[in-house]
Amino acid sequence: MFVLVVNIRVKPENVDRFLKMLADNAAAARKEPGCKQFEVLQDPKDKAKIMLYEVYNDEAAFETHQQTPHFKKYVAEAVPLLASRERQVFTRVSN
Repeated sequence: MFVLVVNIRVKPENVDRFLKMLADNAAAARKEPGCKQFEVLQDPKDKAKIMLYEVYNDEAAFETHQQTPHFKKYVAEAVPLLASRERQVFTRVSN
C-alpha cells in the first residue's frame, strides 16, 4: 500500500477555481485501476486549506497516476493557483 497525503494552501482568490480543477483530477484518478481511494478534504473553518488523501496499490501505481493526462493537466493548470503544497508518503507497516 502506498499512501500520499498532500497539504495544500490555495491562494484565497483561487479557491473555487482550484476546487473545480481538483474535482476533475480526483474523479479521473478514482477510475485508475491502481487507485484505491482519493479523498479531497477541506477545512470547514478555512476554505483555502485542503488535504488530499490518496491510496494506491503500490508506488508503481502512483507513478502511473503521475503520467496520466488528467494529472499532467492538473499540475500545469491548478498548481499555479496554490500558495503552498506539501506532500508526504506513507506505507503500511508489515506485521
